[in-house]
Amino acid sequence: RDIKDLSPEEIHSKRHELAKPVLDDFLSWLQSFDDLPKSHFGNAVKYTLNQWESLQNYLLDGRLEASNNEAERLAKSFAVCRKNFLFSNTPRGAKSSALILTIVTTAMANDLNPYRYLVYLFQKAPNLNLVDPEQLEQLMPWNTPEYIRLAAE
Repeated sequence: RDIKDLSPEEIHSKRHELAKPVLDDFLSWLQSFDDLPKSHFGNAVKYTLNQWESLQNYLLDGRLEASNNEAERLAKSFAVCRKNFLFSNTPRGAKSSALILTIVTTAMANDLNPYRYLVYLFQKAPNLNLVDPEQLEQLMPWNTPEYIRLAAE
C-alpha cells in the first residue's frame, strides 16, 4: 500500500529493497524441510517450491501486481455471463458474445470507457490490416486516444 502511487520504476526498486529479502528468507525456510510428510502442509510446501519462479514474477516489473485479485474480479463477469451464453442461438453468437465481453473487460482493466473503446475499435479496425502486428498495435488499450480514458468523462 505504501508504494502503490509510485512510478513502475520506483516500485520495482522498492520491491527489490523490501520484498526480495523476505522472499529469499521464505525460500530458505521452505527448502529447510528435507523430508516432507504427505500432509496438507507438505503438499503446500511442495506446491510453493514448484511455483517459485512464477511467484517471483512481480519482482520483474513494477507494473505487475503482487496478487491476482484484479484478474479474479474481472473474471467474475465471465462467470456471471456463463448462463446467458447458454441462450445464444448459435455457436457463432456465443463466440461473438464472449469476444465482446473480453473487449469490454479489457477496456475496464485498462481504465477505458468501454463504450468509447468499442466505438473506437469499430471505426478504426475496418481500415486496418489486422494481420500486420504494427497496425494491430494501434488498437491496443495503451495506444488509444486520451478521450477514451475514464478520466475524460
